[in-house]
Amino acid sequence: MKFSSLCRSGFWGGVLALGGTAQTAMGASGGITVLPDVSVFVQIVNFIFLIWVLNLILYRPIRNILLQRKKTIEGIEQRIDGFHDDAKEKENTWISGIKSARAKGLKEKEALIQAAEAEERKIIDRINRKAQEDLAEVIEKIEKDVEDVRVSLQQEIDGFADAIGQKILGRAV
Repeated sequence: MKFSSLCRSGFWGGVLALGGTAQTAMGASGGITVLPDVSVFVQIVNFIFLIWVLNLILYRPIRNILLQRKKTIEGIEQRIDGFHDDAKEKENTWISGIKSARAKGLKEKEALIQAAEAEERKIIDRINRKAQEDLAEVIEKIEKDVEDVRVSLQQEIDGFADAIGQKILGRAV
């Protein structure tokens, strides 16, 4: 059949003519009925063979690549989780180290404060004793000076009394 005759018989007639092996019959309702023959089974076998070949050549390698990618991603995620856990552990260790260092520092600070307070008390006691000794020496010196002045004034009292009496009376006594 030529192409021109295919065009004259219409679309469906051309399709059926290209198929070549299918038989057509006009139904009572005026529609086209296709009666399957052996070529349908050949086409089914051909389709199944094509699926099998595509599975071997195309689908399995793609699935294998996807599985490898999935395993790689899972491995990376596990490493990320491991790194995350290590980071948390190191952070907790670091925090506990800081806390222990802070506690140790506070203990040392308290010890230094207590030592400084003890040294301060010693210095204040030494200064108080020195001040007491100096005060006692000054009091002794003042008492000695008072006694010396008293003795010297006792010796001069008679002279002063005569001078006062002469001034008050206006004549010599």
